[in-house]
Amino acid sequence: MLSDMAGGARIVVSKAEFEGKTVVVTGAGGGLGSAIVELLAGRGARIVGCDQSAEALASPHIASRHAFNLLDRASIEAAIPALLDKDGVPDILINNAGWTRAETLKALTAEKIEEELDLNLTGVMTFADPLIKAMAKRGSGSVVFISSVNAISHFGNPAYAAAKAGINAYAKSIAVELGRSGLRANVVCPGSIRTAAWDHRLAKDPEILGRLKRLYPLGRIVNASEVAEAVAFLASERASGVTGAVVPVDAGLTAGYLPFIDDILGA
Repeated sequence: MLSDMAGGARIVVSKAEFEGKTVVVTGAGGGLGSAIVELLAGRGARIVGCDQSAEALASPHIASRHAFNLLDRASIEAAIPALLDKDGVPDILINNAGWTRAETLKALTAEKIEEELDLNLTGVMTFADPLIKAMAKRGSGSVVFISSVNAISHFGNPAYAAAKAGINAYAKSIAVELGRSGLRANVVCPGSIRTAAWDHRLAKDPEILGRLKRLYPLGRIVNASEVAEAVAFLASERASGVTGAVVPVDAGLTAGYLPFIDDILGA
């Protein structure tokens, strides 16, 4: 058995939970992707890492590497047969890759709308669809999408939010249409995670994290290992009866607006 700490809580799972399983992880070199890779590899998974460059896939936890760009359809379409030929049909697919820069409606342009929708929705679906159909043809598989609290309520990043809402809908379509083929599909919606993605904001305003914590009922933002733990659960047989679920891992952000309680009701 393996004992991990996530947010101060002790979680005991089998060290061999994913033994013999091939797990494809996109965005495997990023902050959250690296946490997912490390956690699943530590529980026995063979990790097939995907990212934009080979340099991003240097982790020793990654057994097989594929570099392609979700903004380049030809790159995606070349990567799929290469992956299937080298690594076979995956047991688990973790669609994690994505990012946003247009933080408000004011920042949107036609080019930014196209880029963020292509990266976070069209590219994700283009890559995932043939793998999911191959898993369904085999008769088994688990798919987990990393979405965002932005898909549940508005916290800025409108194009990204629209794309992630589309991912939530896509996951539900897989759950409903391919459940009888042995597939489960679920979504994790993180709130703010302290990864390198926050560096540009912290560079402009070092106090931002202190103000951010006031919005979260747990009094803090989540860390990457907590999100990875939710991904591992949904991917595993522990969640064998769970499909079509959209699970926030957000320190309570989407449960309600805490400053209203503090500032208006004075609780």
